[in-house]
Amino acid sequence: MTTTNPFDDTRSLLVSLYMTLVGYGVLVGIPVISSAWVTLLGFSEVEVGRVAGADLGGLSAGAVFTAVIIARMNRRLLIVLGISIAVLANGLCILFVDYDQVLWLRLLAGFGSGIYTATAVAALGARSNPAFAYNMMLFAFAFSQALEMQVLPLLSMNGIYLTFIGCFLVTLGFLNWIPAYANAAPIEILQPDGGQDLVKPLAAYLPWLGLTAIFVTYINIGAYWTYIELAALSAEVDPVWINKVLVWASFCSIIGCLFATLLSNRFGLGRPLLVTLVLMAVIVGMLANGITDTKLLVSVFTFNLLWIFIDVYQMSTVASVDTTGKFAALMPGAQGLGQIVGPNLAASLLGEDLGYQAVFMMCSGAALLGMLIYAGLYLRLRSTPQFSTPVT
Repeated sequence: MTTTNPFDDTRSLLVSLYMTLVGYGVLVGIPVISSAWVTLLGFSEVEVGRVAGADLGGLSAGAVFTAVIIARMNRRLLIVLGISIAVLANGLCILFVDYDQVLWLRLLAGFGSGIYTATAVAALGARSNPAFAYNMMLFAFAFSQALEMQVLPLLSMNGIYLTFIGCFLVTLGFLNWIPAYANAAPIEILQPDGGQDLVKPLAAYLPWLGLTAIFVTYINIGAYWTYIELAALSAEVDPVWINKVLVWASFCSIIGCLFATLLSNRFGLGRPLLVTLVLMAVIVGMLANGITDTKLLVSVFTFNLLWIFIDVYQMSTVASVDTTGKFAALMPGAQGLGQIVGPNLAASLLGEDLGYQAVFMMCSGAALLGMLIYAGLYLRLRSTPQFSTPVT
C-alpha cells in the first residue's frame, strides 16, 4: 500500500525551508542583535541575556502551543496566527524601547515566531525522508546566517525589526503551498534498499529523551552564541575582526552539512553525535582561559561546524523515532527552552561578577551533559533499524 504524502511536494519543501530561515532569524542573528541592544538601546550585558532569553523562550512556548493543537487545526491558519503575533510585537518594539517593555514584547514576538517556526519544522518532519529536509534546512542556514551577519550590523534597531516584519509577511503569498492537514493514515518510508516499510513505534519516552538532549545542548548554544561577540569585545578583540569571523564562520555550516551526511551514511547517527558533543565541549571551554584573535577564529569556526553536525543528528534522530509530527513540532520548543536557560544562566553568572570564564565553563558542561543524555538514548536505540540505518 502506498499513501500519497502531500508534504513531499517540492513547493511545500521550499516554503517550509524559507519559513524556518525566517523563524530562526533571531536565533541565528543573536550575536549582532545582542550588540545592537547594547549599543543602540543602552541595555547592559545582563539585560541582554534576559531579553534574548525572553525572545527565544517565547519561541519555545509557541512551539509547545503548536505541538498541542497542530494535529487538529488548519496549518495555514496557524501560520497566519504566528505571523500576526510576530509582526505586531516587532512593530511595537519600534515604538517602545525601555528595557521592561522590550523584554515582554520580545517574549510575545518569540511566541508568534515559535508558532510559525514549529509549523514549518513539522512540515519538514512530515516528509517521507525528514533527514534530507533537515539537512537542506541547515545547509540553507549557512547562507542566511552569513547574510544576517553582513546586513544586520548596517541597520538601525528599527531597521532590524522592519526586516523581520517584511520577511514574515512574504510568507502570506505562498500559504497554499503548505498542506492544511497531515494524512491520517501512516506514511510508508523508503528504506535504503529501495523497499518500503512502515515505521514501527518505539517506547514513548524515547522522543522525549531526544528532546531533552536537544534542550540541554541548546543551553550551551544559546549562551555561547548570545555572548560570543560581547565576550570578544570585552577581551579587546578588534570589532572588525570579530565581524569578519562571524560572517565567514557561517560558511562552515556548508562543510558541516556535507560531513554530517557522509558520516551518517557510514556510521549512522549515534557515534558521530557523541564525538561531536565532546568536541563542542572542548572548543567552547577553551575560551575560559581568555580570548585572542586566533582563539576566537578557531572557536567560532569550529562551533559553527559542530552546531550543524549536532542539529542534523539530533533532529534526524527525533524524526526517526516519531512519525506523528507532534515531536517534530516540539523541536523548536526544546531549542527555545534551552535558549531561555542558557542566556539567563550566563546573565546570572555575569551578574555575580564571575566573568566570561564562568560562562564558557558552563557552556562546556552543558555540552557534556547533553552527550551523557544522548549516550543513554544511543544505548537504547543502537539495535533498532530506524536508528542504526543511515537516514540521510
